[in-house]
Amino acid sequence: MAETPTGPRTPETDDDTELVFAPAPPAHGRAFAVSWWGRAWVKALEDTALDSAGLRAGNRLARSGAVGAVSVRPGRLTAMVRDRDGGGHRTDVLLHRFDTAQWDRLLGMAAERAGHVAALLAHEMPHELAEDAALSGVGLLPEIGDLEAECDCGAWDHCAHSTALCYQAARLLDEDPFVLLLLRGLGEASLVAALQERGSRPAAGETAEAGVDARETFAAGSLLPGAPAPDPVPAAGPQLPSLDTESAPPAPVEAETLAFLAATAAAEARRLLAQALAPDRIPEHTPLGFRPDAVRLLAADPPPPVAARLTAALGAAPEDLAAELRAWREGGASGLRVLAEQWEPAEAELTRARSGLATAWADGEASRLERTGNRWTEPGGERQLRLDEEGRWWPFARAADGWRQAGAPQSDPATALSLTAGDG
Repeated sequence: MAETPTGPRTPETDDDTELVFAPAPPAHGRAFAVSWWGRAWVKALEDTALDSAGLRAGNRLARSGAVGAVSVRPGRLTAMVRDRDGGGHRTDVLLHRFDTAQWDRLLGMAAERAGHVAALLAHEMPHELAEDAALSGVGLLPEIGDLEAECDCGAWDHCAHSTALCYQAARLLDEDPFVLLLLRGLGEASLVAALQERGSRPAAGETAEAGVDARETFAAGSLLPGAPAPDPVPAAGPQLPSLDTESAPPAPVEAETLAFLAATAAAEARRLLAQALAPDRIPEHTPLGFRPDAVRLLAADPPPPVAARLTAALGAAPEDLAAELRAWREGGASGLRVLAEQWEPAEAELTRARSGLATAWADGEASRLERTGNRWTEPGGERQLRLDEEGRWWPFARAADGWRQAGAPQSDPATALSLTAGDG
């Protein structure tokens, strides 16, 4: 079967029992898994492996692009993995397939919770789904000892080749949690059909007329009759009426300032509308304080009189104001906060941050970074990473007058730190 230039794809059969992913490019300086379910897969691998040297070797092979096309079938991952000398080995990773009774419990539980169904159809796996599955006696995510290896290199346990395949699988899981469900035995089309069938009939002991929670009904999405498509977001902001009349406005109305404020309000309304219509995001709007709002307006390139008034009201040195404007343009209110404030992340955020740091530097380089609150500083104190509330890493470099942002925020800490080598 020829490898495709992009993936994934299904073979030309009338079922959905196999996915084939084309080889991925090298992955230097990025985490293999960003999603929580991808990280759970990596944890199961690393907790199972008996040889830390083998883990490091497999990590290097996966990062170098040594894993060929990956075939995903019920209970089995298969790929050819190249050694550093160019030799290839057929490698398989095995995971227990659910039996009929286990699938019945899992599908029954998911169909009763419309939010779980909606998440799966959006190719997401909420924590609650895995927790509810475990409570129903079906461990959806692998745990220690669940990932078994077979490799023609002759190793009796996980070797560098099977480890590389597992790391590569974490990248695939990030893209699509249905990879895990297929490994457990059921492809996407079959699973969706089963959920839709269960969603169309009342549960045992209920009648078809029984009421349901309105929020869950709304979340059910494609299991219900489709709603009319929303109006598209305008390609450009609305054409505002001209304030240029033959007579001057009465004091203290300033026509130029009023026109600018109306234009920025229209642009913000359009941004919030686009965010609300995005299929993968629930918009959140937090009112801004005086300083962030003034910086937001300055970043919109106001007329000179308005810019002068805003600059005077902020009372910042030119270099500090330039840093605030850059932070706003890169990350909005979150960018301003990470520039000005230091805070202690919650334990869950710290756990995710440590996992991302450890994965980005397989050689243990991350352990050299010294943490203070949401800031990780390199020995020598010249480079620093700052974590924002959205889980992004901001690169900072020391300047004569303090820390200065060195580039745009990144999802991968190693990539962010590398930006401090240049001017960002």
